[in-house]
Amino acid sequence: MDFQNIVEFAGTLIDGAGVLIIVGGAAISTVLVRVRIIRGQRPVYRAYRQYLGRSILLGLEFLVAADIIRTVAVTPTLASVAVLAAIILIRTFLSFSLELEITGRWPWQTRKAPSAESDPALGSSGAAA
Repeated sequence: MDFQNIVEFAGTLIDGAGVLIIVGGAAISTVLVRVRIIRGQRPVYRAYRQYLGRSILLGLEFLVAADIIRTVAVTPTLASVAVLAAIILIRTFLSFSLELEITGRWPWQTRKAPSAESDPALGSSGAAA
């Protein structure tokens, strides 16, 4: 086996891992939500979206890594790099959208405690002005 075949094989393995993570995550998410339904825990829909979104995010990371490995190491042409850039841009947008759905905030935003920052009518101490 030459280097190109090894890198192509590694890319295929990482692609497969990404797909397995998404499929396995969907299955595990479904089981977890069924347990929530049996226990009477609510909200079910939001929890399912969060579980599923996390597995999709992780799977997307693996798929992007596989694309990078194959494009940069196997076929480093200007056209293939441009296609890779487009794929990464689309997947990054998907990742940001999923992160917003899961956590309710963008990835670069810090978690805010309910305080004066969230209510302009309150002063810096959190008491009414």
